[in-house]
Amino acid sequence: MPSSFLLSRVLFKFDSDTEDLIGELSSVTMTPDGSLWVGSDEFISVERLKRLDACVYGDHKKFQVGDFVELFDEDSEIDIEGMDYSDGYLWLVGSHSTKRNKAKGKKPKKDIQRLSEIERDPNRYLLARIPIINGEPVQSCARSEAPEDQLSAAALRKTQGHNTLMEALSEDEHLGPFLQINLPSKDNGFDIEGFAICGHQIFLGLRGPVLRGWAMILEIELEETEPGVLSLKDLGKGTLYRKHFVDLNGLGVRELCLHQGDLIILAGPTMDLEGAMQVFRLKDVLDHSKDTLWDQDSGMLSTLFDLPFTIGSDHAEGLALFPCLGYDDGLLIVYDSPDPVRQPDDYSVFADVFRLPSADD
Repeated sequence: MPSSFLLSRVLFKFDSDTEDLIGELSSVTMTPDGSLWVGSDEFISVERLKRLDACVYGDHKKFQVGDFVELFDEDSEIDIEGMDYSDGYLWLVGSHSTKRNKAKGKKPKKDIQRLSEIERDPNRYLLARIPIINGEPVQSCARSEAPEDQLSAAALRKTQGHNTLMEALSEDEHLGPFLQINLPSKDNGFDIEGFAICGHQIFLGLRGPVLRGWAMILEIELEETEPGVLSLKDLGKGTLYRKHFVDLNGLGVRELCLHQGDLIILAGPTMDLEGAMQVFRLKDVLDHSKDTLWDQDSGMLSTLFDLPFTIGSDHAEGLALFPCLGYDDGLLIVYDSPDPVRQPDDYSVFADVFRLPSADD
């Protein structure tokens, strides 16, 4: 298995007041105007970068998500783990996870107590869309007089402390037990980290739980049932979601993107582990009307390549298609905890572009 199809690197240049952002990048996507949009684990904003030169993006501008959709509160992080663009909208999703406090390594008694504490950030349960017109986010707009061209910002319907997706999953035979005991993300708990959308179909990749080595991808559809509010659409016979189980060599989903009707899957360890990361292809994901399960002998799921592995840094988190060096379908990957060699200064960082291998590779 080839360890790398590295094509190039792309330099992201941020403003001088966003030093912390560089170490927390978790998602990336491109809009038709050529802008790159990135999200972070720790912020309640999305960041836009414009092309300055070949493989150089800057002119950074921050947009507060709360200016376009209603947040649960104004304090907690969204923990943006997935972003995509489709049909005039920038979509984003929070992790929908709880977190266990970290041991700080100073006072053992206090650290033992901290490891018993589980926290919930309400904004992590956000799944939202924001219209993008000529590279600018707006609350609403009309591209024409046609009803389908009336765009408006909206978010999945909130319930007390979370949203209707979590309510639907609470009784699921696979996921319900993890939600009922409030298992944190880094303990193989529920954690959305992948997001891809095509038309009405939305795919949510789970970092956890991984069940006996099988990772999960949820498929849902949303419809606007009142201004600014999205609801889960009935997929038939009262089904509000589908589950796709995939054998990713025991890894969980870290990000998704669609390529010619297939899902490209970025996979890595589900728990708080240092370990190798891989890229997979799942074929023809748009064509299924029921739950599925795919192993690597099925002909539907294949390993594309391994990512370079550095202990303690370069945790691949964001994934998007990116034209580069004559390839229309390069894969742009951004990293959480980037290695210092990626940072030419305090406010810039390099992302990687990989070539999608062909059938001949």
